[in-house]
Amino acid sequence: MKIGMPLNYAGGFRETVNHLREFESVGLDRVLLPEAYSFDSVSQLGFIAAMTDRVEIASSILNIYSRTPTLLAMTAAGLDYVSDGRFVLGIGASGPQVVEGFHGLRYDRPLTRTREVIDICRQVWRREPVEHHGDVYHLPLTKEHGGGGLGKPLKLINHPVRARIPIILAALGPKSVELAAEVCEGWEPIFYLPEAAKAAFGDALAAGVARRSAELAPLEISADVKVLISEDRDELERGEWEVRRHLALYVGGMGARGKNFYNELAGRYGFVDEARLVQDLYLDGRKEEAAAAVPAELVHGVALIGAPGHVAERVAAFAESGLTTINASCVASTHEGRVKDIALLKEYAG
Repeated sequence: MKIGMPLNYAGGFRETVNHLREFESVGLDRVLLPEAYSFDSVSQLGFIAAMTDRVEIASSILNIYSRTPTLLAMTAAGLDYVSDGRFVLGIGASGPQVVEGFHGLRYDRPLTRTREVIDICRQVWRREPVEHHGDVYHLPLTKEHGGGGLGKPLKLINHPVRARIPIILAALGPKSVELAAEVCEGWEPIFYLPEAAKAAFGDALAAGVARRSAELAPLEISADVKVLISEDRDELERGEWEVRRHLALYVGGMGARGKNFYNELAGRYGFVDEARLVQDLYLDGRKEEAAAAVPAELVHGVALIGAPGHVAERVAAFAESGLTTINASCVASTHEGRVKDIALLKEYAG
């Protein structure tokens, strides 16, 4: 099992990057950088590549709307080049709040668009003249589809380090999960609950794997997990509340009533009534009450918060359920504590 670590994009970037070599030295396998409506992550990933030697660098995630498919492919190839083949392209559909609200682009056909983006990226990396005539993208753009008729298929000028850069798809809906299992190197869920993963995702994963090319390695499954390994009761309570607030924000506050992917996921895990209550409280502005209403079973199931023995048992449960990479969001209050927790996770992961 690999251990990854998302970087906090809200602040402290340079300080965190300066410490990355310490995390590398205790076994960190991958560092991930999100991109929502923050600073772009690509420039920061390039900086991280220059400051590290071994650790993989990953986008987590680049949305598939705000960059063209060929620009995504060029960007991935460039990051793979400056990192000497250490880049992992994490992509996802994001949501209408970001795509329409921040980028001013129509949020439509996410599943079809994702499949076509992946196909185009791989053409670019193989240095084929890019030609794609799909339901969403038309390359070259012909007069029939609004072009001037002067475009021609072009191939990437540079020779990529790798002709197959790993693609991880962040997905929750059954059809998107199925697509990840069919065509991607990896799948990245959020709020992964090992005991309920098979019931929530098993059918979709099986359907995708059944159509998976023999050229692809077994599917990598990675998930972001809040981590705090301690025997200090006050520290553990603080960590638990951080998990509660995080879950309440997503289950309660992301999207609207009737259109919240994370609320639906909690329902698929068996917490239908509890998820509805969390959402009602959160959208009414009662955020702390919403956090308190998150079921303890969900809080402790999706996080690694507790004493060393408890966390080691939970890591084993994650591995047994099929998870191959824990992306550890360490919530220890000190840098030394976060390094210690990554080292312990790597030990428990074997």
